[in-house]
Amino acid sequence: MSAELPSPSDDVLTALTPTARMRPSTSLLTDRYELTMLQAALADGTAHRHCVFEVFSRRLPHGRRYGVLAGTGRVLEALADFRFGEDELEFLSRHRVVDAPTLAWLEDYRFGGSITGYAEGEVFLPGSPVMVVEGTFAEALLLETLVLSVLNYDSAVASAASRMTSAAVGRPCLEMGSRRAHEHAAVAAARAAVIAGFAGTSNLEAGRRYDLPTIGTAAHSYTLVHDDERTAFASQVAAQGAGTTLLVDTFDVAQGVRNAVDVAGRDLGAVRLDSGDLLQLAQEVREQLDGLGATGTRIVVSSDLDEHAIAALAVAPVDSYGVGTSVVTGSGAPTCGMVYKLVAREGRDGTLEPVEKASARKGSVGGRKCAARRLDSEGRAVEEVVVTGPDDAVATWTPAEAELRRLMVPLVAHGAVDTRWTGAVGVANAVERHQASRAELPRGARRLSVGDPAIPTTVLRLT
Repeated sequence: MSAELPSPSDDVLTALTPTARMRPSTSLLTDRYELTMLQAALADGTAHRHCVFEVFSRRLPHGRRYGVLAGTGRVLEALADFRFGEDELEFLSRHRVVDAPTLAWLEDYRFGGSITGYAEGEVFLPGSPVMVVEGTFAEALLLETLVLSVLNYDSAVASAASRMTSAAVGRPCLEMGSRRAHEHAAVAAARAAVIAGFAGTSNLEAGRRYDLPTIGTAAHSYTLVHDDERTAFASQVAAQGAGTTLLVDTFDVAQGVRNAVDVAGRDLGAVRLDSGDLLQLAQEVREQLDGLGATGTRIVVSSDLDEHAIAALAVAPVDSYGVGTSVVTGSGAPTCGMVYKLVAREGRDGTLEPVEKASARKGSVGGRKCAARRLDSEGRAVEEVVVTGPDDAVATWTPAEAELRRLMVPLVAHGAVDTRWTGAVGVANAVERHQASRAELPRGARRLSVGDPAIPTTVLRLT
């Protein structure tokens, strides 16, 4: 297990004040009913009631044994820009979304509450309280859509990516799915994939914003624009050196390999295969490269790979995998089904009291919660423990047993963001957390076959 992160101090706490360089507001990345509820709550006085909201998934996507939390850092970054400026207020006024008193309240909106949750990169199970937002009903209500849109997408990508890197068994996975996603989602997907173990991304904006390794050399069009394949390879090697990766399947693979080694020599960095029977081709290309003396040349494969295709290539002489569509779409599970539910609110006597939803298959469990993971003597997870009970007891609970690892960490305290979870530093911390968290899972939990959640969840009720 990785070392615990240090406690937050003044130098890592950033108040949610306007930034020097104005960025687009995130305040309208929401649903209209958040604001219409706000208007009604301001009018009847409930807007100012102290409340606790909780983010969790009722169930995992079919066939998944665990999920991976991603997007926490992006939520915190978006929170800093959750402001209603002149443009946003003018739009709301012109379309009569809310009334004048509500517009006046929104003009001064700053989230002043607190947020705790699982550290980004942590494995989660059904019912895990992955994020808890606390504040007045008005200020916490407005964050629902933004929080869910980020966490549901990013966690879906990270959960799929974790299955892929697990199936790869130490061979690098490379994210190259930008052209299969919305341009901004592509950046988020690259970030989430790296958190779950991908070695790099083709997306340059993700690389710039989060200091991620970027990868990529040439596509088939580069070969086709030249008079012949050999000329294209010679040009690429001249520009990028013999350590480059040459795409050898534009025409005939065997001839492509010969041309590649002839041009770059035995020090050719890698060849890439992007079509055909990858298992058979990889074996044939490995034999051919070795026969030509290019024993150190690596083989990279791509072409609509997912975790199952990667697992099927485990016996192939493949050195790394390029994954596109499947990773940015969650490999068949594009959302984690996370919900944002009010679980406690201030009563008439001023104390927090639990509230819960009883709808069929959409129920919730009232009251503040926190969580820990029980580990056995080998450091393997055996149980997810969700703690509930009297609000004060849960809010101050710390595990008394050495085998329980506390999962909740502070993210925002009274409106100040803990910057250990944002930017490039946040991604690096999330990468480390995922590696340690996934390593804790019991043997067999990373199988791709359909099965129960990796570990059971139990409830510890405090008195």
